[in-house]
Amino acid sequence: MEQTTATAVDVPERRPLPGGLAAFLVFLSSGAVLVLETVALRLVGPYLGVTLQVTSAVIGVALAAIAYGAWTGGRVADKRDPRTLLPGALVLAGIATAVTLPVVRYAGEALRGGAVSGILLLTALAVFVPAFLLSAVTPLVVKLQLGDLRNTGQVVGKLSSVGTLGAVTATLVTGFILVAALPTSVILIALAAALGLAGLGIGWYLRRTDKLALAGTSRAGAVLAIVGLAGAGLSAAAPTPCDVETAYHCAAVEADPARDGGRTLFLNSARHSFVDLDDPTYLEFAYTRWLGAVAGVVKPGTERIDAVHLGGGGFTMPRYVTATRPGSANEVYELDGALVELDERELGVRQGPDLTTKVGDARMLLGQRASASADLVIGDAFGHLVVPWHLATREMAADIRRVVRPEGIYAQNVIDYPPLRFIKAEVATVAAEFAHVALIAPERSLAGEQGSNFVIVASPAPLPMDQLRMRLTEDDDGGATTIISGAELAAFVDDAKPLTDEYAPVDQLLATGG
Repeated sequence: MEQTTATAVDVPERRPLPGGLAAFLVFLSSGAVLVLETVALRLVGPYLGVTLQVTSAVIGVALAAIAYGAWTGGRVADKRDPRTLLPGALVLAGIATAVTLPVVRYAGEALRGGAVSGILLLTALAVFVPAFLLSAVTPLVVKLQLGDLRNTGQVVGKLSSVGTLGAVTATLVTGFILVAALPTSVILIALAAALGLAGLGIGWYLRRTDKLALAGTSRAGAVLAIVGLAGAGLSAAAPTPCDVETAYHCAAVEADPARDGGRTLFLNSARHSFVDLDDPTYLEFAYTRWLGAVAGVVKPGTERIDAVHLGGGGFTMPRYVTATRPGSANEVYELDGALVELDERELGVRQGPDLTTKVGDARMLLGQRASASADLVIGDAFGHLVVPWHLATREMAADIRRVVRPEGIYAQNVIDYPPLRFIKAEVATVAAEFAHVALIAPERSLAGEQGSNFVIVASPAPLPMDQLRMRLTEDDDGGATTIISGAELAAFVDDAKPLTDEYAPVDQLLATGG
């Protein structure tokens, strides 16, 4: 009887990979993919922001890499001996991880912004190649462990479960511990080293146990080692836009050459706040001057007020309120504790009777504050250029109304671009809870000619429109600023619907599609 030639490698004739080693490799490779996915959000954030689109792109690219990597690894495992492929896959994944940092940081400068093409390209550079290589490991390991085809289901099921556990463990450890404790560069280099060592270790093990003859592996190993070292060196030399990498932001403080005490706080590459260390009453950005105008009409003269600030940033407004209304009490809710520490170190922020900072989510902290306890609530919390969705809903506005005193005022800073879908929806949202609402904005922005900051002003009581109008200053480009209310504001909002906890597509409303 004539024997046919098999096209697949007959791996089961060799001793199968031990179960513990197989589980370790699958756990490591699957977990490494999720570490990359989580860290990638931090890596691209300074250039693209941290929005729903960026998050979706990272997840989508990672899933694509997992799918194509697993499919390719399975096909290759049936055509070649996985023993010759597994060590190289891990080492190459380590090298790809090491060079991810410099590649993204150099490319990020060219792709900076929120265009869809730039988001997809930069996230692909951050995730795809190492995730692709790592996802090929599991089918290679499965092929090596199949010593008996009667146990195929058991082997595949066990390794699939181990891979999922690795992914879950990596997600939790990275999100709760690593990102909070270590810079992105350290996490990536440590992961690259772990993958490289794992590849070298499994290569040594297979050569020793199976007497595998790997012609030319010494030279190839040397080349890979050199490439890996070069990648690590590039990572160390890659430009970084951060002075401090917090759990939420890439933060940097730069001195202003035009003002001796001027300092600009950058968060994820955006100019977030400006403070003058010598003059807390100086307000550089137009929207802060508009917020200052609101703070000036809450009560007569310089009478003290109780103010709540949703978002700290550079603490520009708490400093202003304290300077213009001595004796006022400012309570600031800031999610990023490391940012508060940076502000205290670089921007002269001092906690005391006039300033109390609570680190945590603004919505959760506001819910703990007593009703009718604030004269002024300022909403100035952003994730890059977007108000976090859960701070932009009607339910949040209702809680703010609960905290504001009957004669108090809520002022919310919002950024939007033509066709101004988000600001219209947000005005409708605030108006659904407050009886009196107005909008401060550049005239050109209201006409849909440009994007800008807008300040929504709301109160349970009639607003002092004349006083506010007298205090308004020009916009950042030197253009005219106006304040609208009543029928004019209703015409601007048109048919925009309030945002709710059930439906608040903030990122999509803000997106320009560019």
